[in-house]
Amino acid sequence: MSLNNNLNKILIIDFGSQFTQLIARRIRELGVYSEIISHKQISNLNKLKKNAKGLVFSGGPLNVYESKKIKFNKEILTLGIPILGICFGHQMISKELGGKVKQSKNREFGLVKIKKLKNSLLTKNFFNKNGINDVWMSHADQVVKLPKNFKPIASSVSSKLCMIENKKKNFFGIQFHPEVTHTDKGKIILKNFIFLICKIKRNWSSKHQKQKLINEVKNQVGNS
Repeated sequence: MSLNNNLNKILIIDFGSQFTQLIARRIRELGVYSEIISHKQISNLNKLKKNAKGLVFSGGPLNVYESKKIKFNKEILTLGIPILGICFGHQMISKELGGKVKQSKNREFGLVKIKKLKNSLLTKNFFNKNGINDVWMSHADQVVKLPKNFKPIASSVSSKLCMIENKKKNFFGIQFHPEVTHTDKGKIILKNFIFLICKIKRNWSSKHQKQKLINEVKNQVGNS
């Protein structure tokens, strides 16, 4: 497992979603460094803990019960790092912590209206004045039973547990995709997770990173 030594960053655990790169891009657009690592490559948990201030579990094409295809170290959930699970990632958190996931009777693909059930730091300024928002769903399975100490944040007609949280542990699960432009104000979810929950400060830009690499090359050439 190779990680950039930068504590002030978000690490994205990739479960094979077509949107994983987009998640990383959205986070970097907010001025925070993000790095992607496959769920199959996580080995050194101490190094992971020292190299990330927040984790995002991506979506993915698999079913959470396909254990032979999924390599997930449950110890990740004991590191004390805030976690945001998106789509499959939401289901994975729920399943690993004792919740239940099963195939949806009514699959949700496309724009879906969700309704706020309770206030949360994750959804600050996300819902309209009526507590409604349009989000982009793409799932065949759903969480049907909450893990212990989790509360529902929002629901849709077909997915009653489409947003959940464990406030004490700073674990959050959302069934929709905040990274796509189809989700109204989706970037606010990522913004709230990064700045309000993980308490990361903006410290990254592509221009800054480019200059840093140039300086490193100059130093290497100068020392050779």
